[in-house]
Amino acid sequence: MESQITEKALKIMEITEGNLCDHCLGRAFSQTVEGPDNKYRGEYVRQILNGNNSDTSGPCYICGNLFNDVENGLIDKIIDKINHENIEFSTFLVGCRVSPEILSKEGEIQKNLELDVENIKKEINREIGKKLYSTLEKNVEFDYPNIVIMVDFVNNDIEIQLNPIFIEGRYRKLVRGIPQTKWPCGKCRGKGCPNCNYTGKQYPETVEELISPEAVKLAIGSESKFHGAGREDIDVKMLGSGRPFVLEIKEPKIRDLDLEILEEKINTFAGGKVEVHDLKFVGKDRKGTIKCSSTDTYKVYRAIVELENDINGDKLNLLHSMEIINQRTPIRVSHRRADKIRTRKVRSITTKPIDAHKFEMIVECEGGLYIKELISGDEGRSKPSVSEILGINALCIQLDVLEVNI
Repeated sequence: MESQITEKALKIMEITEGNLCDHCLGRAFSQTVEGPDNKYRGEYVRQILNGNNSDTSGPCYICGNLFNDVENGLIDKIIDKINHENIEFSTFLVGCRVSPEILSKEGEIQKNLELDVENIKKEINREIGKKLYSTLEKNVEFDYPNIVIMVDFVNNDIEIQLNPIFIEGRYRKLVRGIPQTKWPCGKCRGKGCPNCNYTGKQYPETVEELISPEAVKLAIGSESKFHGAGREDIDVKMLGSGRPFVLEIKEPKIRDLDLEILEEKINTFAGGKVEVHDLKFVGKDRKGTIKCSSTDTYKVYRAIVELENDINGDKLNLLHSMEIINQRTPIRVSHRRADKIRTRKVRSITTKPIDAHKFEMIVECEGGLYIKELISGDEGRSKPSVSEILGINALCIQLDVLEVNI
């Protein structure tokens, strides 16, 4: 075995004119020499070559003595940057940028000697990670670390990427006239004009804008993104236990938030228009589940229905048998939704007369059913409908969401 190691090592030394650091030398033998790290392997191989004048006389042919930076001062610079920016984290991952010349020289040696070993960047990342782990007592996380430390050896810079945090909860919308998220102004399309008072918004405030600011402030984040499990119309209240949502806070310097305090701050800031509860931390995959859950949910609505003519209250019992509803994309949303027929199931309908031409209707149904069109018929696009079954034009004059179950 030693003869094979010696033969390969001499070839490497010939290519590099003997100028190779222990890390880069040991990396070439990572598959054949046992040891805790590549530096140890390099020292071992160099001892074997002692009789063959293996001392280096110049900087490493591959890395240019880059590993000296890793071992001397770099860790302190990283820690100083983290402390200076007051970043809170418990897991991290290291990445690096090295010059194309380094990668080219390493590739040349691996090709000439038919080596199948890891590249230099992996070793650099590992060595920095090991030192940070022992110094900071923080864990390395490969799948979704709190922060990513990018060491740029090309520009002599250190970048800290702060991954988002995700907070799930439920919100109740207690007033009408507020959209869930920003609507660009219909006249200027978000650019700002006299019609929107140069805000670029069709409506002055949103559910998102009543929830997000306090969370961003508490986390010292840069911005946020709101992910809701569907959305109610602007003129509809969201009552009951509320609608599930995930709030994504980007670049948070503080991750370990007291969610009870956050809930209190949000509810105070929202001033009775919106309330949140049941806040909890979740993983990044949860936002996708929340956003895609609408048709997998069932919802409960309360509608006040106005009829064109008076009706006998007993006739409302005909509505209780409604079950399978076929709805073509409603006229009111056809400009932004694909024109197709959707089939949704009604679980139950109960009715209660208010007067001769008004009644309350409670609908429990599959997510994605358009309730206003279920009532009006939407010029025949929703079948069956309240209007069709009763034989009288019907209109939803008030709608509340009572439950969203996912």
